[in-house]
Amino acid sequence: MNKEKKIARLILEDGSEFSGFTFGYEKNTTGEVVFNTGMVGYPETMTDPSYRGQILIFTYPLIGNYGIPDYERENNLLKYFESEQIHCRGIIVSDYSSEYSHWNAKRSLSDWMIEQKIPGIFGIDTRMLTRKLRDKGTMLGKIIIDEKVNIGFEDVNKLDLVGEVSVKEPVEYKRGSKKIVLVDCGTKNNIIQAYLKRDITVLRVPYNYDFSKEKANGILISNGPGDPKICKSTIENTKKVMNKNIPILGVCLGSQIMALAAGANTYKLKYGHRGHNQPCNEMGTKRCYITSQNHGYAVDSESLPEDWREWFINDNDGTNEGIIHISKPFFAAQFHPEASPGPDDTEFIFDMFLRALK
Repeated sequence: MNKEKKIARLILEDGSEFSGFTFGYEKNTTGEVVFNTGMVGYPETMTDPSYRGQILIFTYPLIGNYGIPDYERENNLLKYFESEQIHCRGIIVSDYSSEYSHWNAKRSLSDWMIEQKIPGIFGIDTRMLTRKLRDKGTMLGKIIIDEKVNIGFEDVNKLDLVGEVSVKEPVEYKRGSKKIVLVDCGTKNNIIQAYLKRDITVLRVPYNYDFSKEKANGILISNGPGDPKICKSTIENTKKVMNKNIPILGVCLGSQIMALAAGANTYKLKYGHRGHNQPCNEMGTKRCYITSQNHGYAVDSESLPEDWREWFINDNDGTNEGIIHISKPFFAAQFHPEASPGPDDTEFIFDMFLRALK
């Protein structure tokens, strides 16, 4: 544990307060409070752009015990992280381990958070806090460390979070003769790596880029944070490429954007799906896959047009986890086939997309 324990508070919008002790960078912050049920993978999780604007609760009781890896690169992307920085605004854990041990660790979790100016609280009953969010739904919250500074709540879902995390200019990763356009709504590094390993050239473009003008063998719309309906230009450009019958794959937020482009609707889940142990049933089969997930919105399956059908559903709550067109090469998964962290049981979806490329 930390030698000097400084009191910190988590305050939720319903007025409830939770007291603990600080680690990481000492500053006040605000965001949407969500929980993740993964047992490992905090470096990848914290650098996932889909957590932009959120205060993240880790339900696994001990965090920090294997430290943080070095900034090693592969294909000019950080090898052990999902982006270039931490995207959540703060983290809440039950027990923080300041003593770490791992063959690849270069620094402690707290030191990394200090470097990136991210606050944390430990010593909170995260089980009670998680049950509260499951009962009442996701809430806005704030971390208070400096009592002299007063901050209010901020509804991050009204912000253009995708605009904050998307690449600003196109970037090409050269490989084979076939090329896909990756629409970066907050992509994880391992989605790019998955196709580079398959000898596919990847053109990574901003979320508001008119990718319908690009000559490519296929379009991949990535994961990302926030409300998909805010991504108006991405939805319009997706409609354009759908008219061209180019193979399209959506991942997470990309699945929601494809649904909206097709004329369906999306809605906010009560507390979302975040973790590496979400069971998803493939419709029309007896297969159930354990998947890695991070999303707060879902596709309304009842609103899907007649030429689309549900591909996967969540075995826990029956919500949509994927859509597929009945005749065109358009399909999408709400979960993360690339995992990282989590199981890679559904990476076959990337190979399906590969076979569909023209």
